[in-house]
Amino acid sequence: MDERGRGVAGLAIGSTVTLDILFGGPLTGAAMNPARVFGPAVAAQYRKYHYVYWLGPLLGGAAAGFVYRGFIERDPATAPAERR
Repeated sequence: MDERGRGVAGLAIGSTVTLDILFGGPLTGAAMNPARVFGPAVAAQYRKYHYVYWLGPLLGGAAAGFVYRGFIERDPATAPAERR
C-alpha cells in the first residue's frame, strides 16, 4: 500500500456507497457488484444494458490505474530500494 495515503479514504468510500444507495437505489436497485446483478439478470432473461455492470468497473479500474501511474506514483528511479 502507498504510505502517502490520507486518512479520509474511509469517508470517501462510505460517501460513494451512500450516494449510490440514495440516488441509484430508486432507479436501478443500486447493485454495485456485477456478480450480484448477473444471477437475477440470467434468471429473468433480462440482458438490456447489462454490459454496463461489466464495462463500467473494468474501464473505471483501468482509468484509475493510468491516473495513479501517471500522476500519483513516484518515479521508480527515486523510489526506496525496498519498493523496486
